[in-house]
Amino acid sequence: MPASPELPSAPAILVGVDLGLPHFDAELEELGLLAQTAGLEPVARLACKRKAPDAALFVGSGKADEIKALAEQVGATEILFDQSLSPAQQRNLERHIGLPVNDRTLLILQIFAQRARSHEGKLQVELARLQYLSTRLVRRWSHLERQTGGAGVRGGPGEKQIELDRRMIDDSIKRTRERLVKVKKQRQTQRRQRERRDTFNISLVGYTNAGKSTLFNALVKARAYAADQLFATLDTTTRQLYLAPPEGSEGTGRSVSLSDTVGFIRDLPHNLIAAFQATLQEAVDADLLLHVVDASNPHHPEQIEEVQRVLHEIGAADVPQLLVFNKTDALDPTQRPRLLVDRFELEGVQLPRVFVSSQHGAGLPELRQELARVLADASQAQSEAQPEQAS
Repeated sequence: MPASPELPSAPAILVGVDLGLPHFDAELEELGLLAQTAGLEPVARLACKRKAPDAALFVGSGKADEIKALAEQVGATEILFDQSLSPAQQRNLERHIGLPVNDRTLLILQIFAQRARSHEGKLQVELARLQYLSTRLVRRWSHLERQTGGAGVRGGPGEKQIELDRRMIDDSIKRTRERLVKVKKQRQTQRRQRERRDTFNISLVGYTNAGKSTLFNALVKARAYAADQLFATLDTTTRQLYLAPPEGSEGTGRSVSLSDTVGFIRDLPHNLIAAFQATLQEAVDADLLLHVVDASNPHHPEQIEEVQRVLHEIGAADVPQLLVFNKTDALDPTQRPRLLVDRFELEGVQLPRVFVSSQHGAGLPELRQELARVLADASQAQSEAQPEQAS
């Protein structure tokens, strides 16, 4: 049977406002990747500078007129902002431009909704979406009129439609949270079982599209979905990884638990971090974090900082890390490292670093050796601590 034709992508204009904050993406490259991942086609990009956002239109009336004219010129059907918009700013921009206006937060939510596969992932996305919608009810839907009250009418006499919608959303948020609590309890039970088996837990973390899932597949010979796109993986996948003893040691090999987690991104909405707490708990409870970095990305220092910020926010800042600089095959030959294993200073601490190419396998034997060394050191520290506890 012939493949079904793909739906045409909706043309969109990307808008970014430089407010003087560090790491402003003047080319709107990441927003463009997010738009494409969500099924939109960026047809024009517009960046401007402001000292502070305009209270009504975020960009001011003059720039809003410019966006409207550009949309008519290129045939855009949607406007995407790289920053978060308030409900009032979103409503005013849509009225002024005459087209749907969305922000980075909603774009990420849409991608998460498209990609979530597990029951837990879908619940987490739904919770974040409901929390986002609850803020959009504030002064956004001016067409909602006050209802006429009467006997048997839900909500009582004179209750506004917006109040009914808010109550329904609040009820949905409550139900979704209750379901997530049950899922979290199930995960805690699974973690306790792993702890009883004395399992060493390793979690892959890193900026989205750093190649975590490709590395995961290469290490454990799994078939987790991996693609060159943002947020290719949302649901946590865990497999067993066998590590041979470090070179020169007389110990025996041992299996560890390796988990692939959702990638981080700049300005990840706080409600998404809260909603994905159960998934990110794998990182919090890990014995070691494999912090995967896209070495070929010129902005990787900023991406490392963003990952560290999220790790601090979820309570995983104190978990030991091993840095994996991935995609060395994409580096210019003059930029490729001479040594595959060295040290890297992160937040004032010297951490082990391994350069790898998950796609071609370069550096993977060295990474396995480093993991075996970390495991051996942890086992030795644990065995030395046990006699002290007994005494």
